[in-house]
Amino acid sequence: MTRTALVLGGGGVAGIAWQTGVLHGLAQAGVDVVSPDCSHMLLGTSAGSTVAAQVSSGVRLGELYDRQVDPHLQVDEPRPEVSIEELNEMLDRAAENAGGDRLELARLVGKAALAASTVTEAERRAVIARRLPSHDWPSRDLRVVAVDAESGRHRVLDRNSGVRLVDAVAASCAIPGMWPPVTIGVHRYIDGGVRLSENADLAVGFARVLVLQVGAASPEEDPFEGERDYLVSRGSAVEVIRPDDDALAAIGPDPTDPAVRARCAEAGLRRGGVLAAGQRGDLVLARANRRE
Repeated sequence: MTRTALVLGGGGVAGIAWQTGVLHGLAQAGVDVVSPDCSHMLLGTSAGSTVAAQVSSGVRLGELYDRQVDPHLQVDEPRPEVSIEELNEMLDRAAENAGGDRLELARLVGKAALAASTVTEAERRAVIARRLPSHDWPSRDLRVVAVDAESGRHRVLDRNSGVRLVDAVAASCAIPGMWPPVTIGVHRYIDGGVRLSENADLAVGFARVLVLQVGAASPEEDPFEGERDYLVSRGSAVEVIRPDDDALAAIGPDPTDPAVRARCAEAGLRRGGVLAAGQRGDLVLARANRRE
């Protein structure tokens, strides 16, 4: 049997909405890439950890989509006190001081996150708990990426890690400076996107890998291209779905703004429908599970 992985990347609340829309749009058109028969492993980072936990909960994609577009069903998502501009400035400073050392960059970002003034862990955990339809790990292979705020090293959390699902997702979604690091045991963890936005290289060993990349950069600046090359060099067929111009306009300059959720989900739905209609017939996972 060909083993396949679905990789869901970071992108704030906008990324949650857009990815949910894409997956629902694909499924509506008969291409269900989230089913256990199609995706044998789900790998989520930051926003993608939320989506991965949601789609593996047993709740229908249509219902998850409605929770993004219907104001009466949307989870209350408080705005962080730190602006996206302040976040980017902090990340830029850390990158300059790290001098190209990715582990040192993660340590510097973690140090800033630990020193930041944010809401309490309990307050943030309550938001994550409301996002998730189920607080139990699914029986299928779900993996969530977080980063140790002190060491800078990443950790892949799953149902065998001894960590509650809500805590794992909260850790992966702990945007440094915006939300508090999450305490798990004696360690505190921050957003898995501090390592890489998609962490697709962690899907090594799977023959097929489909990646939803929200924060797509230009190819010459995009760390994901290195992840793709790594996977391909080890025998994986890799397919990537990125936001089109419609989605980029919907996301706007601040993907952490809850106000953009509905239009991002709608843009994702359209994108998924177009992909499933055959304008991108090479979807490596979609072909494996197309319903006639």
